[in-house]
Amino acid sequence: MSLKRIAILGSTGSIGQSTLSIIESFPERFAVASLAAGRNLEAAFEQACRWRPLAISLATEELAAQLAARLKAAGVTGIEVLHGTAGTVRVATLPEVDFVVSAIVGVAGLEATYAAVEAGKPVGLANKEAMVAAGDLLNAAARAKNVPLLPIDSEHNAIHQCMRAGDLHEVKQIWLTASGGPFRTLPLADFEHITVAQALKHPTWVMGRRITIDSATMLNKGLEIIEACRLFDLPPSAVKVTVHPQSTVHSLVEYVDGSLLAQISVTDMRLPILYAMTWPERVASELTFDMTALSQLTFETPDFERFPCLRLAYEAAETGGAHTIALNAADEIAVEAFLEGVIPFPGIPRTIEQVLEATPHRHPQSITEVLALDEQARETARKLLAPAFRDAATPSRV
Repeated sequence: MSLKRIAILGSTGSIGQSTLSIIESFPERFAVASLAAGRNLEAAFEQACRWRPLAISLATEELAAQLAARLKAAGVTGIEVLHGTAGTVRVATLPEVDFVVSAIVGVAGLEATYAAVEAGKPVGLANKEAMVAAGDLLNAAARAKNVPLLPIDSEHNAIHQCMRAGDLHEVKQIWLTASGGPFRTLPLADFEHITVAQALKHPTWVMGRRITIDSATMLNKGLEIIEACRLFDLPPSAVKVTVHPQSTVHSLVEYVDGSLLAQISVTDMRLPILYAMTWPERVASELTFDMTALSQLTFETPDFERFPCLRLAYEAAETGGAHTIALNAADEIAVEAFLEGVIPFPGIPRTIEQVLEATPHRHPQSITEVLALDEQARETARKLLAPAFRDAATPSRV
């Protein structure tokens, strides 16, 4: 068995660390080829010493210089230390790389992900924003290079597994499961008073700050709707959402004959990562599921009034192009404003809706154009929120 050499974009985040855990558990199958570590210098140094990648990239030239100096002082040689977007692209496209795990949050990893596909590398997508912003371009490149785009996000990974049971034309619709977040039963009248601490307390998953807030607004599920349309070539009307608080059924596929297939497993991201990295094989692991967890399964219809981000996502999915880019970009700016205490929780969907209303109907033809539209949407959101930031910075007078 030849080793599959893995490039990890976002190696210091939770998905990156879980990927390294899989590599450690299966040393006969996997090895680290290269890493993109962002701004976490300490973790990057530890990973470089432990895994000895061919190349490692950090966010800035200054951080890269610090890492290079530390590696030299530690006697660690033979690692190419890079920085910025160009460094991440090189990490993803080294000739020695056999598989790329794309796990950089937001659109920051988009260029490297696209470059990996263009270089003929199979990609495991743990970053839904790449497909939301540039799914059409990524799909076209993947078809041209005949390489798979394999979802690592638990819901889409579940759908990918269930869809192996039939052909696409046999699929009636798919069901994305959602935990409902921390405010599933909170009265709508209380939403204006939701605190940052409350929104960051997810009932099921431990995740980064932005994705945790996105789960609380259900914008995260909205992004998954768009990603599912593009990954599985389905219209928005065939992608449904069901609220499943137990989070044991990761998603379902409904076939035209009435059969409904569900994927059930432990809530451990190592399983979808392992699935993507070994596809089309399945390999034995210790990630077993306790069947007693199935003693209660409930499914609810999502409340679009309580969670308007779902409605906005469906509308953006129907329009496509610049609108899906703007949905994600506006959300990032609005979530940051909420985390800083500048706007209330319902201000997130209000900001997104205003940005979408100001977004032109355009379909980008290149990654450069995608990134330009992304920046335009961010700037629109910043301008909309500027008065709120000024008010927050102005001392109150008693």
